[in-house]
Amino acid sequence: MKADIKNLEDITLFVDKFYGKVQYDALIGPVFAGAIQDWAPHLEQLYRFWNAALFGVPGFRGNPFAKHAPLAIEEKHFERWLILFSETIDEDFEGEIAKEAKNRAGLMAEMFLRRLRGMNGDPTKVIV
Repeated sequence: MKADIKNLEDITLFVDKFYGKVQYDALIGPVFAGAIQDWAPHLEQLYRFWNAALFGVPGFRGNPFAKHAPLAIEEKHFERWLILFSETIDEDFEGEIAKEAKNRAGLMAEMFLRRLRGMNGDPTKVIV
């Protein structure tokens, strides 16, 4: 039986594994490669994000949507991102927090996609 996600060490494990997969994925890897030159700061930000999202630990600051909005991403990219995310969580974890991580990832993808559609390709729209 797998353990649930319980701390920052577990978050670091799944974030590192997940983004390792993302970097080599044929569909979404090139999107990230074009946007991220140094992965270390990005990963540190993601550890803080998921620690805040799953455990309410302060420390995350940022606007994830604003960072993703300029990228050439569509529904197929979000679908692949979610498949990889769920696979990664399921490889090492099970339990309520693991389910919550997958749920939050799904909600985030849905919200990003809805907001991107609302922009209708208009680069002059303000992103807040």
